Amino acid sequence: MQNPQPAQLVQAKADATKKPEPPAPVIAPPGADLYIAQRGDSIPSVARKYLKRTKYLTSAELAEAIRAANHNRQGVFLKSGEQIVIPGILESAIVEKSVPVARDFEVRAIYLTGVMAGSDHGERIIRHWREVGGNAVVFDIKDSDGIVNIAFDHPLASGQRHYISDLPKFIHFLHSENMHAIARIAIFRDEHLVTSHPELAVKSRSTGQPWRENGKLVWTDPSNPKVQDYDIALAKFVAQAGVDEVQFDYVRFPAEGDQKDTAFNFQTDHPKQQRSEVIADFLQRAYAQIHPTGALFSLDVFGVMAWQRPVDLSHTGQDIVAMAKHCDVLSPMIYPSHFFGMDGIVHPGDAPEHFIGESMDRFKLITKDSGVVIRPWLQAFAWRTKTYSPKYVEVQTEVAKQKGGIGFLFWNANNDYSKPYTAMPEMRAAKGRYFRGDEVGSKPEPATATPIASTVSPVTAPNTNVETGLAPSASDSTRHAQKIWRH
Repeated sequence: MQNPQPAQLVQAKADATKKPEPPAPVIAPPGADLYIAQRGDSIPSVARKYLKRTKYLTSAELAEAIRAANHNRQGVFLKSGEQIVIPGILESAIVEKSVPVARDFEVRAIYLTGVMAGSDHGERIIRHWREVGGNAVVFDIKDSDGIVNIAFDHPLASGQRHYISDLPKFIHFLHSENMHAIARIAIFRDEHLVTSHPELAVKSRSTGQPWRENGKLVWTDPSNPKVQDYDIALAKFVAQAGVDEVQFDYVRFPAEGDQKDTAFNFQTDHPKQQRSEVIADFLQRAYAQIHPTGALFSLDVFGVMAWQRPVDLSHTGQDIVAMAKHCDVLSPMIYPSHFFGMDGIVHPGDAPEHFIGESMDRFKLITKDSGVVIRPWLQAFAWRTKTYSPKYVEVQTEVAKQKGGIGFLFWNANNDYSKPYTAMPEMRAAKGRYFRGDEVGSKPEPATATPIASTVSPVTAPNTNVETGLAPSASDSTRHAQKIWRH
């Protein structure tokens, strides 16, 4: 074997000591940023760091985009000094505007909690709902736990979890899907507010301490100006952020518990006022603030209020005739299963045609001269019924439309809409039978004549719960009941 020549030895030695060529610099394309990984970084942590600066709604969505933008980068952890392209960078924060629609625009909506709305799963639900024929989403800004799901600068808004990290961006996403964005705000039932500010709670006459509804400290004083101003400020804030509609829930006084032990501000400041007048005055103020933003204003009300029983009115303060004057839309919660003990029907949950029809007739009759739109909440859950199915959904929707309802809202506390998903394509195919098919930005088809509301007489509801029309049942746990019909 021939020995290497000296020159070859020198070259080999030089090659061995030669430093490796540095990797070619990564150049971020337009609309992207370049990030140099630090020790301990991971793709999910970088996604969380950059989320607010990008067009993406969730950090998981951004993480997938980061992988795709970096040659389908596998693994989780990044090497210190590694150059990573971050796609979807916004030049400035998204500013969204409400998309105006007429008050009688036919909304076809599902409800999402704030946690769900701000998640990847929620995004998939929204896209699926759009695919099957939905055109709107109701999402929580503040539920009755009092937690505000967005960043909101207000002295009373100390309980915040930013599940919806960027409200204008979320609304922009809904608008990009041609969806009507409805922001739901639970008003006077606010557990966090009364816990952090007990001076704003309903007072107990017997103790002078915050009053409890069946042992629970959950009710603010609806007549307290500070409480009213806080809720109006939150509503105005989300309207200016670009939502298309602000929806108030729990717009009432507490209806359960020891009513004789309750003490409210208005009883001292305006002793001749009634609870219904307090609610009407509040709504008049709220509407004056929200209406100029261009967003619609809707109110959730108990289905049983259509029966206009004096005991319900005196407790809740929900005078439907007065409330209709200060909103665009009334959304009665006419879930059949909630009419327990009424009209002599033992299993109301299995009689959707009767209770949807009777409720709609009554609501149309008592609001006939107001111009308000009746858009009902319908039952999308199986509680107290053995017949819940896609057909159950179809029956409710058809009867509500026949009785003059314009659009509908499906409620499921767990955000499980498997039955409406199945029902919607069939309802959409039967053009005009279940809904008109309005779309945002499109001129609706001419409305067909709606039935004239029937003349109805008061019905006695034996042993029913004033708040819901439900009879108490020992088999219903508090937790389960609250989960199903919390609004």
